[in-house]
Amino acid sequence: MIVGFGFTKLSAEKKEAAKGKIDINNNVSIKDIKEDSLSLGKDNQNVLKFIFEFTSKYEPSVGNILFEGELLYMEESKKAKEILNSWKKDKKMPKEIMAGLLNTILTKCNVQALILSQEVNLPPPIPLPKVQIQQQAEKNYIG
Repeated sequence: MIVGFGFTKLSAEKKEAAKGKIDINNNVSIKDIKEDSLSLGKDNQNVLKFIFEFTSKYEPSVGNILFEGELLYMEESKKAKEILNSWKKDKKMPKEIMAGLLNTILTKCNVQALILSQEVNLPPPIPLPKVQIQQQAEKNYIG
């Protein structure tokens, strides 16, 4: 269960004016997993701290957005040890928790990237919905 989320670094850079076709590549990766403790009332609860990095690269070299942060995940201690040992051994984590973690990270990062892209005048890193108005066929009255 995800119990905390926070950014440790937010960076947006515009290198040159956006012209022509721009490719935007978004990527999220888990950099490390550490054991941490969280204060809940009078008790300390062990949690896993997932350290992540999110990037949006604008090609050809228009700009980039970079976020680093931490996601706190609470799991029963036996399962938490398995996750931590698997990470230390071969930098892998169980598929059953990976999708939920990455989706949470992507959701929060995409919203923040959208805000920062506006601030530095870069195109939005995710496609936004657009309204399309269709022309109505002219109605001719024949009477």
